[in-house]
Amino acid sequence: MTLSIRPGRSAAAFVAATAVLGVTGTALSAVPAAAHTPAWSVTCSEVQVDLTAYTADAPNQVTVTVDGKDLLPTRTFGREFHEKLRLPDHDKELTVRLVVKDGSEGGKFSRDETRTAPVCETPAPIPSTTPSTTPPPATGTPAPPPTPTDTPPSAEVPPAEPSTPAPGPTGPGLAETGSSGTTPLIGGAAAAVLLAGGGILWAVRRRRTARS
Repeated sequence: MTLSIRPGRSAAAFVAATAVLGVTGTALSAVPAAAHTPAWSVTCSEVQVDLTAYTADAPNQVTVTVDGKDLLPTRTFGREFHEKLRLPDHDKELTVRLVVKDGSEGGKFSRDETRTAPVCETPAPIPSTTPSTTPPPATGTPAPPPTPTDTPPSAEVPPAEPSTPAPGPTGPGLAETGSSGTTPLIGGAAAAVLLAGGGILWAVRRRRTARS
C-alpha cells in the first residue's frame, strides 16, 4: 500500500520545519555573542572582572586603568579571565576603564568601556566604651578617721632659775659689808654717837657764853 501526501499538508509541514530551523539557528548564533560579553562591575572600593567563552588559543588581552593609571596592567588570557581588583582610597569619584582585546580573527568581541567609582560613605563613629574614672558615690556610712594611739611627748619646761635678791642701797662713803643683818645696828650706834657729840658741843658753848 502506497501512502500519498496531499499537496496542502506537505506545504504546511515544510513551512513549520523552516520556522523551527530559523529560530534554532538564530538562538545558536546568539549564544557566542552573549557568552563573549564581558561582565564587570565597579563599586566604591573594588572592580570585579569576569570574561568567559573566549577563544582558548588566541592572544586575548585585558587592561584596567583608574584615572589613566594602571590598576591591572595588560594581561594575556585564554578562554576565561576572573579578577577582583581593589581601588585606592579616594575622596572623589574615579574613572575606571576596561579594555578587552579579542585575539581571534576579526576581534569582534573586543570591548572598551568606562564606568565611575563613587566615594565610599564614611561609617558613623563608634561610641567609646572606656569606663568612667569617677568613683561611684558611697552608699554606706563613712568610717571615722583612725584615732592616734601614741601621745606626743610634752614639751619640757626648763627649771626655774633661783632669784637673786637685789642689793640694798648703800650710802656714800659706807662700804658694803658681807652681812646685811648688822647694818641697822651699826647705823644706829653711829647716830647715837653723833647726837651725843653734838649735845656735848652745844653744852660747852653755852657755858662759855654764860661766863663771858
